[in-house]
Amino acid sequence: MAGRIYVVAGELSGDAHGAGLLRALEELRPGLRIAGAGGPEMAAVAGAGVKNWVADAAVVGLWEVLKHYRWFKQRFDEMLAAVKSFQPEVLVLIDYPGFNLRFSAAVRRACPATRQVYYISPQVWAWNRRRIPRMVCLLDELLCVFPFEQPIFAAAGLKTTFVGHPLVDELEARRLTEVARDDCLVGLFPGSREREVQRLFPVMIESAKRLLAWHTDLRFEAPAASPALGEQMRNMTREAKVDEHLKVTTGGSHALMQRACCGVIASGTATLEAAYLGLPYCLTYKVAWPTYFAGRMLVRLKHLGLVNILAGEKVIEEFIQTDADATQLGAALREFLQDPEHRARLQARLAETAAKLGGTGAHLRAARAVAAWLPEA
Repeated sequence: MAGRIYVVAGELSGDAHGAGLLRALEELRPGLRIAGAGGPEMAAVAGAGVKNWVADAAVVGLWEVLKHYRWFKQRFDEMLAAVKSFQPEVLVLIDYPGFNLRFSAAVRRACPATRQVYYISPQVWAWNRRRIPRMVCLLDELLCVFPFEQPIFAAAGLKTTFVGHPLVDELEARRLTEVARDDCLVGLFPGSREREVQRLFPVMIESAKRLLAWHTDLRFEAPAASPALGEQMRNMTREAKVDEHLKVTTGGSHALMQRACCGVIASGTATLEAAYLGLPYCLTYKVAWPTYFAGRMLVRLKHLGLVNILAGEKVIEEFIQTDADATQLGAALREFLQDPEHRARLQARLAETAAKLGGTGAHLRAARAVAAWLPEA
């Protein structure tokens, strides 16, 4: 008996991690039955049993979630009904804590025999440690991707395994050979969500315009997470009259991280990707003010960026909310552009920090942990 699992991911990054996990699981357990909700990569691995919902599910921030409450409630109820019908031996929850921790509690009540494994541990160590005891009651095992997480959760009594970060596997597969960085190319990474693009890309465009006034030979590229976002971004560049100097592509972020001289990146998984691929960058982020103030009340960390948190100190500059303006972003990029030694020093610190993510094989280690909860084949 190969077993049944139900898997939930709610963002593009979680979809990529979930696809890697599912591929490894299918190798370990041929014939495994898979259902759930994720994105196009997970659906490509598991087939029609995995519903593609990430384009609509990937909203960020308290205010944005509240505005979409009815839609999320409908999806929640549909997925809970699917779990009750499917009766999986294992529920695998991938990141996306605002939804997944609530879903975990509902599944625990409805299907108490289903084992629950959380992959890509929720960052409650940053914003709400009071949730940890609840996670101990709900989850059977937590698979964490940062080394500092394991002792935090294990000390609370939760079975916790550090499997390494799946980005290592995914990025190694995308590493380019014989590619040189272009000293006149700047990468602009405004995020994968529409609201991130709406808030951050105009500031990045204005930074590019100021840099072009300083150095007319510069070129800029901005990868869009989807064709629809790409069209929106191209409209913004045309309206700002920088479309001749700022190329918007659909996808291609990992290649750009290896070709560009430097960049500015929206806070999130992309900042870890850039660190691993050696791109000197600064971080920026803006959210709705209610979300920001709520976050300030909860978060007790000095830094927002994952690279800085992983290093335990400031490695990259962070420009958040009112600091996320064209003047400051432009100045940070200009320092990269005119000082090769500054770029080299940061690249060395990024490599040192990225080494803490663990070696290749995270997906396989995670799959083995999940498979251990399935019936014997």
